[in-house]
Amino acid sequence: MKTWAVVVAAATTLLSGCAEEAKTISSLEELPFDENGHLASHVLAIPSGPCSTLVQSEIDKGGDGGDLYSHLPIRVTGDAASDLFGDGHDDEDITDILQCQLVCLDRGIDADLVGYPLPEKYFDPDGNSAHDSFSDFMGSLSCGRVEFGFINYSSKTLKLYWVNQRGDKVFLYDFERLERNTRFTHTFIGHRFIAEDPDTKEHLMDHTVEFFGIIGVGNHVNRHRKRDIRREVSSTMNGEWTKHLQVKRTFSRLGFDKGRLPDDVFGSMRAFYYNNRGSPHKTMEEWDSKGLYVNFWESDCNFIQIPWELKFIWQERLRLNVQKWVGVDIEQTDLYGIRQYTEGARLLTHVDRITTHAVSLIVNIAQGNVTSPWTVEVYDHADRLHEVVMEPGDIVYYESAKALHGRNTPLKGGYYANIFTHYRPTGDPSWYKKENPEETPEPLMDVGECKLVGSPNQYSQGAVACDNPAIGPHLSPKMITARSGKDLYNLWLDVGPTFNDDGAQSSDEL
Repeated sequence: MKTWAVVVAAATTLLSGCAEEAKTISSLEELPFDENGHLASHVLAIPSGPCSTLVQSEIDKGGDGGDLYSHLPIRVTGDAASDLFGDGHDDEDITDILQCQLVCLDRGIDADLVGYPLPEKYFDPDGNSAHDSFSDFMGSLSCGRVEFGFINYSSKTLKLYWVNQRGDKVFLYDFERLERNTRFTHTFIGHRFIAEDPDTKEHLMDHTVEFFGIIGVGNHVNRHRKRDIRREVSSTMNGEWTKHLQVKRTFSRLGFDKGRLPDDVFGSMRAFYYNNRGSPHKTMEEWDSKGLYVNFWESDCNFIQIPWELKFIWQERLRLNVQKWVGVDIEQTDLYGIRQYTEGARLLTHVDRITTHAVSLIVNIAQGNVTSPWTVEVYDHADRLHEVVMEPGDIVYYESAKALHGRNTPLKGGYYANIFTHYRPTGDPSWYKKENPEETPEPLMDVGECKLVGSPNQYSQGAVACDNPAIGPHLSPKMITARSGKDLYNLWLDVGPTFNDDGAQSSDEL
């Protein structure tokens, strides 16, 4: 693997001198990766041959036409070119840059995913109206143009400014507080923004944009405290049980399944998460008035808001996966995340919004230092408990308005970052009131006798065997079949911390 300095030197040669003398890479392993194995810079990958000369000519023009927006131009040949461009990348008859295959690679992408850019990252003059020229391509959302968000957790409304090339502040808007007032704007890599206290003129934020992302001024705080919420959880579980019975329609045999993200979508998500994983991009999720479903009073729950442009791309791609799973036309209704859970986190068993969340995905983006599998607990159509182990890049399909789901066992160690995306049958907010169409798979209700054949802490490995193997490998070794909200409540009690009845306070006394 080439060092950062070597690749920067190669890029400098390409920028300042003859393209034929520029350093090339023949393997994607030679790209500049940081100590964690993520791409250390945005990269413009250019096939060797005529295209490298044509790109150099554009760069030599200077001005906006040669602006690469902090992308390192790197010439690729051999396996590197084949991995990114497939066949035809070495056409010696190319005479116009509009014939060239080019691609922008996002800073932050994993080394093992760098060969799978989203289609939107490629130079496509015929199919993308924003790619009429090389400079348009570099200034488009494929490369240098990004969407960036701002969220204010300071004590007051601030003034948000953009700083132009002359260093002058240009007022954008009054920067109001809290998540509901988050604002995203289209801008370019290298643009600078300032958040100013209107009274003291102090700069509470002075930030230069480097990637798609978000930044917080200050942070929200969910105060940690002891709470005895048993009475409320019991009531909530009864309510969730009743809600899941209101849904008539089903889409699959079990109500859930496990799959894998497409590599290009996973790479895009990973790059966004990696670039925004720390403060001030990551802020604490506002749970003060959202109920009990996440134990925010015991464990920090962080949040990284996703720009709209990325949401649209990811959700549409994932819609195709979910649509294939359910076999009916569906429309997107919501995408939420990235939510980052921390040690001790729990998620109460629940179902999702009935009109909009018919079928959904849980997407695991990242996890680290987790000492025990933090399983997704999901109940099938016969209310049998399954526990699904996820690794980064895994997805769980689930009928989220009907299939009860949660993570009642506290997260042991580290962190766990997820995205949630939701869909429903196209144009049908009353889908849940209807009987199944004839072609719907029959729900798997009776699977015969089941017995524990593995260990009690063995998940997603077939620890429970039933007469009908169609039940799959995820049936929980706890061998629970719920019959009421009380069973959901008892699971929450059994796997969580104990309560001290002598000194406990009910939550409505706090």
